[in-house]
Amino acid sequence: MTTERSDVAASENARSLALVAARAAADKKAEELLLLDVSDRLIITDCFVIASASNERQVGAIVEAIEEKMRAAGTKPVRREGTREGRWVLLDFVDVIVHVQHSEERAFYELERLWKDCPVIEFDHDGAPADSAEQHSEEGSQA
Repeated sequence: MTTERSDVAASENARSLALVAARAAADKKAEELLLLDVSDRLIITDCFVIASASNERQVGAIVEAIEEKMRAAGTKPVRREGTREGRWVLLDFVDVIVHVQHSEERAFYELERLWKDCPVIEFDHDGAPADSAEQHSEEGSQA
C-alpha cells in the first residue's frame, strides 16, 4: 500500500489552502510570495508558502492574517515556531507549511534555492491560480 510520491501532485485541498495563505499574506503586503508543490520531495506536506517582510512587526501581522484566514477555511496550525522572535515564523497546517521570514533571513537561508526543483504554484494577488495552475521544473516533469 505504498504510493509513489514522485507521481503525486499536491492535493486540491492543499493547493486551495496554500492559496488562502498566500492571499492573506498578500493582503498584508508580504514580499516575494512563493508557493511550491513539494509533494514529490517530502512525505510530510504537499505545499510550502514562503513570504517575507522587512521588519518583525510586519512578519507578525502577516502571520496573524494567515492564521485568521486559514481558521475561516477550517484549519488551524498544528505547530507554530518562531513567533516570539518574529524573524522566521513557521506555521504547520499539515498539508501546507507556511514560512514567513524577515527579509534578512530570507536572503541568508535561501529556501527557494533548496527547493528549486519543485514546481511553482502560480499565484496572482487575487488568490486564484494564474494562467497555468503550476509551472513544472524539467526534473519534476520527467517520470
